[in-house]
Amino acid sequence: MGDILLWYESLDALQQVFWGCAAVSSMLFIAQTVMVLIGIDGTDVDLDTNTLDLGGGLSMLSIKNLVNFFLGFGWAGVSLGDVIESKIWLVIVSVLVGVFFVVLFVLIYKKMLRLESNGAFDVRACVNLMGEVYLRIPAEKSGVGKVQISVQGSIHELDAMTEGEALASGVKVRVLEVLGGSTLLVTRM
Repeated sequence: MGDILLWYESLDALQQVFWGCAAVSSMLFIAQTVMVLIGIDGTDVDLDTNTLDLGGGLSMLSIKNLVNFFLGFGWAGVSLGDVIESKIWLVIVSVLVGVFFVVLFVLIYKKMLRLESNGAFDVRACVNLMGEVYLRIPAEKSGVGKVQISVQGSIHELDAMTEGEALASGVKVRVLEVLGGSTLLVTRM
């Protein structure tokens, strides 16, 4: 550990910034990738969705995109530090590479979202099907619970409401209709 600190301290201030950005953003990028692979992808926080919304739930200014920017920025500065002698040009090129990384990862993510949502599932196909309450459904449309329902061989977990009494987890239900979006109106079997 001491050798690494000595090496880091021997770098000029700009290279220390580049190496710091590269190291920290690489660790965060690896952590994000592992989280996506194990199914924990709801951890991103949009920092400003009013002005930089890209549609489809994507925002240009988010934690993921900041990590992507600093990943490109840091590694470009580290890699090109010996090639580009002017510090100003090195910073400019590194910023451009960081922006390129953000655009590249947003485009990749948009393509992945299109693959995930192929339109094969139509929530209206649930009407008159039987399902089971997964998360308690409050009475009299006073809140939303969840039901699990099998449609065309695959199980879907959907929001549900009921007009009658509250329905506990495990209760068998029948879908009466589809309310706004993909929320189902269900009744006890």
